[in-house]
Amino acid sequence: MTQETSKRIILAKRPVGMPTIEDFQFEEGPLPQPGEGEVLIRTSYLSVDPYMRGRMNDRKSYVPPYELGKVILGGAVGEVILSQADEFQVGDIVVGNLGWQTHAVAKANQLKKVDEQLAPITTALGILGMTGLTAYFGLLDIGQPKAEETVVVSGAAGAVGTVVGQIAKIKGCRVVGIAGSDAKIRYLIDELGFDAAINYKATDRRAVLAKECPNGVDVYFDNVGGEISDDVMLLLNKHARIPICGQIALYNMTKPDFGPRMQSQLLITSSLMKGFIVSDYLQRFEEGAIQLAEWVKEGRLKYREQIAEGFENTVDAFLGLFTGENLGKQLVRVK
Repeated sequence: MTQETSKRIILAKRPVGMPTIEDFQFEEGPLPQPGEGEVLIRTSYLSVDPYMRGRMNDRKSYVPPYELGKVILGGAVGEVILSQADEFQVGDIVVGNLGWQTHAVAKANQLKKVDEQLAPITTALGILGMTGLTAYFGLLDIGQPKAEETVVVSGAAGAVGTVVGQIAKIKGCRVVGIAGSDAKIRYLIDELGFDAAINYKATDRRAVLAKECPNGVDVYFDNVGGEISDDVMLLLNKHARIPICGQIALYNMTKPDFGPRMQSQLLITSSLMKGFIVSDYLQRFEEGAIQLAEWVKEGRLKYREQIAEGFENTVDAFLGLFTGENLGKQLVRVK
């Protein structure tokens, strides 16, 4: 009988511009062993997310950069197969920051049990996990949408954007999404109930935005940055709110980004622009999780998962985030 081994993906070198497969290295070795207060987890699903690109750069940010030669850290859900911690038993399904590896050792206080009866376990990495919480707190705490206001969401067909738009609809807003393909536009309107959606690749994007936002923009949930955000800013209403969640259009740039300076627009409209990280709301996670689960159970929040099959396809799934291949939450099923 072949002994089970552990595989992992490490950062081999720091990417310059768009990452390539050569920036990563696959390693294989014996299973790690848990110490006292730790458990060994066999990964079932792992998450790939745009923010990971920023952590590959060697510069100061809200979290330390990934270390060369070390596993790429990120959310994962899996099964406990060996436990040295009273809090967890063999067979428990847990979620944590386990990284791109088929097996991981983690301390008990770094993990959370996943209720398999509540929803599919993949949702712990998506709509009922950090993805959903990011949308929930960013929109409701910073955006503070009110009924009949216009909410614009960039990256609207992504994991966070799809949730933001639906929550805005629950709050009675007109919701306009920005995405990158006709198929995504149809999904946003026909399945998620967005009032309008715009393909950002259209040559007349600015005119289409103005047409779909006849009463201006009250909330702009920014996942993208760059020229798309510049266009939206021109439509801001008085006291508009702009949660800055991501800047995916800028992550792979090799030179500093220079664009229109929007401070005057913010001044004229008395608008609020605020960046945030979901961990800012750590003390309120339970509140958000309960509400998101309730909306999912009621059918008011729908979600889409795109699942790449096989650990060996993890890097390809990650790179696809930057070419617009994913619709909804991108996951990898670890075989």
